[in-house]
Amino acid sequence: MKKTIIPLLVVILGFFSNASFAQQTTQNSPNIYRDSVVQLYGVVMTADSLKAIPYASIVVNKKGRGTITNNDGVFSIAVNKGEHITFTCVGFKDRTILIPKNLEGNQYSVIQLMINDTNFLPATILKPRPTRAQFERDFVNAKVDDDLYETARKNTSESQKRIILASLPRDGKEAVGASLTNQASKYYYSGQLPPMNILNPVAWKSFIDSWKRGDYKSKN
Repeated sequence: MKKTIIPLLVVILGFFSNASFAQQTTQNSPNIYRDSVVQLYGVVMTADSLKAIPYASIVVNKKGRGTITNNDGVFSIAVNKGEHITFTCVGFKDRTILIPKNLEGNQYSVIQLMINDTNFLPATILKPRPTRAQFERDFVNAKVDDDLYETARKNTSESQKRIILASLPRDGKEAVGASLTNQASKYYYSGQLPPMNILNPVAWKSFIDSWKRGDYKSKN
């Protein structure tokens, strides 16, 4: 019986010793990952006029993480200490900052000023005609290839314009107007049959005119 109790006591004492050592280690050593995370926030502005830059990109280099500024140029993102943060925006030069590794605390604020990026285009020289009469003469006598003239004539014909108008999608104003018109027609004829255009002389005249113009001919 004594031989069985002694090994059991040794196991219990060893378990409590390991638990006590692990607890002391956890209390004494800080959480490295939690301490390295920094809340980066601030505002992105122009360097010359101090105006907010909306929708500027803030990207953590080589990490595939980032965010954008709001309408007031304000941003906020979680980063790690020692990471490089790049600010980019169309029309401005890229800027990169480094989050200090020895930063005390878990917050870091910046006011990032962006410098305009000037793109120089090649020079273009415009030479106007000396007089209006010379311009009219050159314009009238300008030679246009037959193919281009025929293409322009086809594109500006009435039938082609109707086809283009029918194939183009409606914009927001037209779509809302059509929807309201359909709803008004539906409510107007609620509880009764809508009129049939088969007995409408105006609809028959429109159909005959379209038939004479060739709107129903094959386009192939």
